[in-house]
Amino acid sequence: MATLTKINKMTGNPQKSGQAAVSDQILLESSELFKVLGDPSRMRLISALLRSELCVQDLAEVTDMSQSAVSHQLRVLRQARLVRYRRSGRLTVYALADDHISQLVALALEHVMEKTKTVYDA
Repeated sequence: MATLTKINKMTGNPQKSGQAAVSDQILLESSELFKVLGDPSRMRLISALLRSELCVQDLAEVTDMSQSAVSHQLRVLRQARLVRYRRSGRLTVYALADDHISQLVALALEHVMEKTKTVYDA
């Protein structure tokens, strides 16, 4: 896991803590991850997969997307290592790749819902 350089709150300068800053490569890959998650169709698919594993046909039904659109977006999500798949007979069943993805998406949704609630409560 990458460690961040501590920033002095008074001066804004990095503190010499012996910890390395996050590398440019890690920052680039993190940016790419958020680009993939930035598509509403992909977020819809990931949100459905938060609840359970699903095949393309079921994903199309619960997300109100065409099967070809679902397949295309799943390909992007697979390439980004956000979803995994397994064969179950003649079906291909998709799931989120790991708990990090579940946590990341759940936190993003919670953040937006909290922000939305605050706006509407005001």
